[in-house]
Amino acid sequence: MYLQHFGMAQLPFTLTPNTGFFFGLAPHVEALQVLQTALETGEGFIKVTGEVGTGKTLVCRKLLNDLPTQYHCAYLPNPYLTPKELRFAVAAELGLALPNKLDQQQLTRLIHERLLELNHQGFHVVLVLDEAQALPDDSIEALRLFTNLETESRKLLQVVLFGQPELDERLGQAKFRQLRQRITFSYHLRPLSWDEIRAYIQYRLSIAGYQGPDLFGVSDIKLLAKAARGIPRLVNILAHKSLLLCYGEGSQRVSTKHCRAAIRDTEDINLTERSGFSRSSILVIILLLTLMLMLGFMDLGGEWLTRISEY
Repeated sequence: MYLQHFGMAQLPFTLTPNTGFFFGLAPHVEALQVLQTALETGEGFIKVTGEVGTGKTLVCRKLLNDLPTQYHCAYLPNPYLTPKELRFAVAAELGLALPNKLDQQQLTRLIHERLLELNHQGFHVVLVLDEAQALPDDSIEALRLFTNLETESRKLLQVVLFGQPELDERLGQAKFRQLRQRITFSYHLRPLSWDEIRAYIQYRLSIAGYQGPDLFGVSDIKLLAKAARGIPRLVNILAHKSLLLCYGEGSQRVSTKHCRAAIRDTEDINLTERSGFSRSSILVIILLLTLMLMLGFMDLGGEWLTRISEY
């Protein structure tokens, strides 16, 4: 690998969300501020959405790591659960030791009692669900019913949903209007701008241990940013492949050739960059072809009229 070649201690562009590389980009910081403000109010549902690869899981893990001690957090990374499985998962996260034979009504009562116990101990209980767009319809309703548990002053359970934009589409259905009205705070993670990506790449390289001159030129970062559509995960993939190609040639600095090769080798990137033609270039080519055809027809038409006049 290229670590020794570039003098790094660890890989800078891994796909695993690592809070040690958390940079504090504007959309991620804003999302955390919304979450912290919402949790302080103690009300209802909180929702964070974003396209695949925009950093939802990273923000989620950062939130879990930074929660104050008065919060008791239950975390479900895979919410593709039936209502029964969801209740058992929540009970397990709350530390309940359950008897072998238990019906759903008894389980709900035990969860309620445990939430009351934690509340009396001064804890605020937060249920965090990642990939919430995968929740079955019945489980969404079961989740809403959980938030009916409350004291006279606050909810016994707050729910934070992290999901892809499909979550918004599902919650937009009429059958989920009750839950939708309980979403007190929401935030949508936007893609990064090219200058944010420039700072992001440089920061990750420095955390990985790189101390030399800039490995990526400004024009190449713009190229990668456009191809990745501002999505951090795709930036990581392209930057990693560019470094591999640079190392393979024994170079000390990434070139445009390396970046373009990385783009061509990567799925789900900006197709105009992948093909090497921008929209404006394609338009110019079409206009030139049209002009050439028109000139060709004019030449043929003039030759045809000349021949007619000879008869």
